[in-house]
Amino acid sequence: MDTQTINQELFSYIKQSPTPFHAVASAAALLSSHGFTQLLEQDIWDLQPGGKYFITRGKTSIFAFRMPATPVSKAPSFQIIASHSDSPCFKLKNPSELTVDEHYTKLNVEKYGGALLAPWFDRPLSLAGRVILKKDDNITSTLVDIDRDLAMIVNLAIHMNHSANDGYAYHVQTDLLPIIGSGQKQPTVRSLVAKELGVEESTVLSSDLSLYNRMDGRLWGAENEFLSAPRLDNLQCAHASIKALLGPCHPDILCGAAIFDTEEVGSHSPQGACSTFLKDCLKRISYSLGFTSAEHLQALAGSFLVSADNGHALHPNYPGKSDPTHHPYLNGGVLIKYAANLKYTSDALTGGLFQLLCEQHDIPCQSFFNHSDEAGGSTLGNLAMSQVSIPCVDIGVSMLAMHSPYETVGAKDNLWLYQAMAAFYQTKVYCTGDGSYRLIPS
Repeated sequence: MDTQTINQELFSYIKQSPTPFHAVASAAALLSSHGFTQLLEQDIWDLQPGGKYFITRGKTSIFAFRMPATPVSKAPSFQIIASHSDSPCFKLKNPSELTVDEHYTKLNVEKYGGALLAPWFDRPLSLAGRVILKKDDNITSTLVDIDRDLAMIVNLAIHMNHSANDGYAYHVQTDLLPIIGSGQKQPTVRSLVAKELGVEESTVLSSDLSLYNRMDGRLWGAENEFLSAPRLDNLQCAHASIKALLGPCHPDILCGAAIFDTEEVGSHSPQGACSTFLKDCLKRISYSLGFTSAEHLQALAGSFLVSADNGHALHPNYPGKSDPTHHPYLNGGVLIKYAANLKYTSDALTGGLFQLLCEQHDIPCQSFFNHSDEAGGSTLGNLAMSQVSIPCVDIGVSMLAMHSPYETVGAKDNLWLYQAMAAFYQTKVYCTGDGSYRLIPS
């Protein structure tokens, strides 16, 4: 795998994934094409040595895993990479159409997550998500992506807001409503969705739709050293984890990739990191193999989790926002993230272990700490630990413009992120029982 190939594959995955529904469907399609079998939570699981499986919950979270290659005599330890499928955006209220002077149609939206608002203006947007259809006495769920320039959140001219460049407090309910139509015929989202799906409008019951940025990912810079795209936080880590899981894995461990939804709004959902989704999956794996609850807990004690979510790079225009002694750079390598408030789960042991893994595979890495007077974001590792207690490290890559609809990372870092995840799956993290670890390669 080279830098150009992994970057183009990331661009393709992001384009196919305008919403968490699509991100999980795209991941499931990639897994299926590589021999993974879908399991259902309501079914009995028959797991085979060397088997490859995945489960979804809510159609916005997924857990994929590979069984140890040979039959096991004790419950296998788990090595898991966790990321998330959602990104800050605007979700439609249903119905959402608002008319102005019987000429403009705009959409009523609400903010999802901690979005940077200003960059959403004056760029092509469209709608995507999940649609619920009725058929006789049943309902079915399908995905929709109106793949064309459909809407725009249009700025107010400087002549009408002379203080716009002095700082402006945007109000979502009034300033961030996108225009979608003009003229005597006022379009409805329901009619647009029905036309896109080729169904009668009367069959559309409800929908979960979001606005998304239509701009494709791009490489830029004097030597194409920068990579920008929508939803890099956190589809970049999600893509790298699934891609790594398709490759070789250590034969003695169970390798898994979990992609959770709703991380940007606290993870408190049936398919979020705070839910029982991961815990339920791991329990069912052990129990389906015939192991007891005590043996399952023994397996967890020897397991390891990598929480993968991007962090902040030193911004050249705002260097004072970064910690004075820790300056992560774009193209500086994989981040290992630390926080005294435990918003990141890394400690000296788990962070040092991952650093050693990177060093053994010639993968550059750098440490990340927030500026002590600037509150940083959280991620999903510490939330997942509220359900499943496993030693954990927080990693990612450094990023500029996090939570913008168009974010920026280093073009080289994407390959190093994938290589670090692949190395994690190919190396058994062995807990000696006395608080130390050994790294055992395949």
